[in-house]
Amino acid sequence: MTARPADFAPPFDAVQFVTEPTDPPDERIEVGALVVGAGPGGLAAAIRLGQLLEQRPELRERLGEIPIAVLEKGKAPGAHLLSGAVVNPRAFRQLFPELVAADLPLIAPVEHEGVYFLTRKRAQRIPAPPTMWNHGNYVASLGEMGRWLAERAEELGVMIVPETAAEKLLVTGGRVVGVRTGDKGRGKHAEKLANYEPGSDVTARVTILAEGTQGHLTGIALQKFGLASKPQVWALGVKEVWEVPRPLYRVIHTMGWPLRGARRYREFGGSFIYPLGESRVAIGMVVGLDYTDATLSVHDLLQELKGHPFVRAILEGGKRIAWGAKTIPEGGFLSLPDSLSFSGGMIVGDGAGLVNVPALKGIHYAMRSGMLAAETALDAIRPGQTAWTPGALTGYDQALRESYVWKDLERVRNMRPAFKHGFVRGAVLAGAAVTSLGHLPPRDLKLEPDASVSVFIGDRGATYPAPDGQLSFDKLSSVYLSGNKTRDDAPSHIAVRRQVRREVAEAWVHMCPAQVYEVAGDASPAGNVVEVEVTASNCVQCGAISAKGGRLLAAEGGSGPEYQSM
Repeated sequence: MTARPADFAPPFDAVQFVTEPTDPPDERIEVGALVVGAGPGGLAAAIRLGQLLEQRPELRERLGEIPIAVLEKGKAPGAHLLSGAVVNPRAFRQLFPELVAADLPLIAPVEHEGVYFLTRKRAQRIPAPPTMWNHGNYVASLGEMGRWLAERAEELGVMIVPETAAEKLLVTGGRVVGVRTGDKGRGKHAEKLANYEPGSDVTARVTILAEGTQGHLTGIALQKFGLASKPQVWALGVKEVWEVPRPLYRVIHTMGWPLRGARRYREFGGSFIYPLGESRVAIGMVVGLDYTDATLSVHDLLQELKGHPFVRAILEGGKRIAWGAKTIPEGGFLSLPDSLSFSGGMIVGDGAGLVNVPALKGIHYAMRSGMLAAETALDAIRPGQTAWTPGALTGYDQALRESYVWKDLERVRNMRPAFKHGFVRGAVLAGAAVTSLGHLPPRDLKLEPDASVSVFIGDRGATYPAPDGQLSFDKLSSVYLSGNKTRDDAPSHIAVRRQVRREVAEAWVHMCPAQVYEVAGDASPAGNVVEVEVTASNCVQCGAISAKGGRLLAAEGGSGPEYQSM
C-alpha cells in the first residue's frame, strides 16, 4: 500500500503570520534596512549595505539610529549554519576585493579530489563530472564563516540581534514594512511563564529575507504575494565532524551504495568527505526527499556508509565531535520563484532556491544575491525614493538575471529532475545536459513536489547498523552533540496532522534525523491510520518535515542547535 504525504497536510493559513504593526508608534523598533537571517546571504547583504553607506554618510544619517539591523534566530551567528562545505571564493573576492585568500575564513584550497562509485564492499574511482571540479575552491566551515562575516558586519556598524525569531510579516496597504518578532517565555500551551517577554514590531524602509532553507517568513511571503508558480524540491543532508589520527589530503565524493539505483526507489544523492585541516574531517550523506521507501533514513544511511571499508579506513581510530542536519533546496533554475522582490522586500540565498546541485554549490550564490539585494535596496531608499513604490525593487530581479548566478543555474537546470527515472537513465540525461551546456534535453523536465510522491513501507531499515558508540550512533545521542537548546516546555513549532496513514507516519519517523516523530498507536480498526507523537524539543530545525507533508514554523528565538564547526 502507498500514501501521499501531501494528502495529510496540516491546516495552515499564511494570513495568520501577516499583520499590521500592533505596537504603539513610540514603542516600535525602527531601522533603516532590516535583514532577517545571519547566514552568508544575509550577512553579505548587511556588509554591502554598510560599505555603500560609508560612501553616503548623509544617507546613513537619514536612516536613523539603526541604519542596518540583522535578526538571527540562533543563539549567535553561525549557530544554525551547516554545509559541507567546499566554497567558490568568487563572491568573497567581490565583497572584499582588498583581502587575499589567507585573510578569508577558508580552511585550505582544494588540491586533490576524487569521485568514487561504491558497491557494498568496493570503491571504484571514476572521472569527476565537470560540474564537480573544485580546482580553485576552498574547504571551509560555514559556521566559522558566519561568525567571521558577522564580525565584519559589526565593524561597519551593523546591529546583529541574536536569539530573535521573525514570526510575522508586517504589512500595511500591501507593502511589507518590517517584521514582528516572536514571544519568548511561553509554555507548551502558549501560557505566559515567569520569564515571558513579548515580541516587538521591527519596522524598516526595506526588508531582506535571508532565512536560508525552509525559511518561515520566506514561505509566507511567497504565498502572500503569489511569487512562486513552480514547486521546489529538497534534499536532507546529515553531517558529522571527526577528529582523526591520519590527515586526509583530498576532497572525496561518492555515489552509488548505500543508495539503491532502481527507478521504483527514486533514491538520489551521495556522500562527501572533506579534510578540515590536519586532524579533522567532515563526512556527510545527502539524499533527495522524493524517495519512495518510507523506511529510508538519511541519518542511518550515514552510519551504514561509515562501515564501508573505504570510509572506515579514514575514520578508524578517530572520534566524532559534531553532528547536524539541514535541508537543501534542489530544484535549481526550474524551481526559482517568478519574482524575488515584492513591495518593501526581497528574498536572497537558499530561501530563493539559489543552489547548484550538480556542482554542490550555493554559498557564493547566496552571498552574491545578498550583495545585489543590498545595492537595489540602497537605490530604492535614497532621498526622494521608497522601496514601497510599485516596481522599486525589481532591479534586484534584473540584476540577478544578468549575474553568473542565473547563468550557472540555467545551464544545469535539467540535471536534478533527470534522476527521478533511476540512476542509469538519470546519469545519461544528466551527461547530455552537461556536454550540451544545458541545451539538451530539448524540453525542460518537470519537478514533482516531494510530498506528492507516494511512499510505501519497505525494508530499507533492515540493514542499518546497530549503534556501537564508536563508529555508528543513534539519533538521540547525535541530537545531544548538536548542542540543541530547545526547552521541553516550549510551544511546538511543528505543524503536522496527528492521525495519518501508517505509510506517512513511518516516513516521518525514519526521515527525521532527530527522532522528533514516533508512532504512538493505531487510530483505526485496520491499523492503516495511526497516531503520531511529536517531541518538538528534539528538533534541530532541519526543515525536512516541511518538504514531506508538515510545516516548520518559527521556533522561540535562541532555541535549536548550537553548531560550532559545521
